[in-house]
Amino acid sequence: MKIAIVTETFLPSTDGIVTRLTKAIDYFMKQGHEVLVIAPDLGVTEYNGARVVGIKPITFPFYRYRKWGFPTKKVYKILKEYQPDVVNAVNPLLMGVSAVNASKKYGFTLVSSYHTHVPKYLDHYTIYKPARPLLWWYIRRNHRDAHVNICTSEAMKEELVEQGIERLQVIPRAVDVDKRHPKFKSQEMRNRLSNNQPEKKLLIYVGRLAAEKDIHLIKPLLERRGDVCLAIVGDGPARKDLEKTFKGTNTVFTGFLHGDTLSEAFASGDAFIFPSTSETLGLVILEAMAAGLPVIAAYSGPTVEQVDDGVNGLIFKSGNTDSLIEAVKIIDDKERLEKMSQEARKEALKYSWDAASAKLLSYYEQAKVEHKAS
Repeated sequence: MKIAIVTETFLPSTDGIVTRLTKAIDYFMKQGHEVLVIAPDLGVTEYNGARVVGIKPITFPFYRYRKWGFPTKKVYKILKEYQPDVVNAVNPLLMGVSAVNASKKYGFTLVSSYHTHVPKYLDHYTIYKPARPLLWWYIRRNHRDAHVNICTSEAMKEELVEQGIERLQVIPRAVDVDKRHPKFKSQEMRNRLSNNQPEKKLLIYVGRLAAEKDIHLIKPLLERRGDVCLAIVGDGPARKDLEKTFKGTNTVFTGFLHGDTLSEAFASGDAFIFPSTSETLGLVILEAMAAGLPVIAAYSGPTVEQVDDGVNGLIFKSGNTDSLIEAVKIIDDKERLEKMSQEARKEALKYSWDAASAKLLSYYEQAKVEHKAS
């Protein structure tokens, strides 16, 4: 099969979407398929045998942290020359819209996938909040012609159905249980993440640093508990503001970490903390579980699909400091924490990238059937 993936984000960027796409490409190539990736031009021209074609990106003044591709006729030209059997428009909001329109124009089988819950993000950017109805209209428009639409959790599927998006399928979550593993636990890394206070309890956060991630809501916990350290792994537009917010607390900002260094960071904490309620899934939750970390997370539909409260983690009410502090008490109970750690790892072992990628491939095949029948 000739597969074209048109995505708003790709290597060398680091996020859950890029992880999912690269794992899928690895699987597709092993199965003998041909893959073309069209993405904002960040200098990558090839990935594991798949050709990557870059589109000149732009940077928004209010979000300088990353570059974006805009709708362009170049996408039409590339797809017309490639003649794909299926086009996967990943998050068709900007450049991905060109893939949607080109597929309609040239009669290509189209799969549109929803990975980033932008309408939810507007809650954190007050000036744009009134635009939510218009944004949902735009999202519906960009998904209505897909032969199959994909999302990443049952909770997200329910919300998209309520918004009138049809032909929805859920792609399973997955994790590399060899790269995220308790064996990477490192005393040296713990020293680094705790600012040389390894005897204190260590909470780990990994992800993009942006307003919609609600990381600032962790600060009251640190003010109430001087025996707790927080390691914030990642980078993003809110980093400077967060560094000011957490100044004077036991917090370490590492910036991006990769490879075994990131694996060590996951495995060297006592628990993983996840305050965000704006995710369509949150792959990083399963990564933490694979590393043997119980997850202390704010309640949201996609999160509770992964975290079994009281078994492999604990759920708290977003924005409720007392609820957060109560949940974090788990780190004081060594025996219970160890049991949760084992349960977290056991849960992660259920999900492989090959199985998730095979399911995605089956949705491509389903889309071809739907297209033929339409």
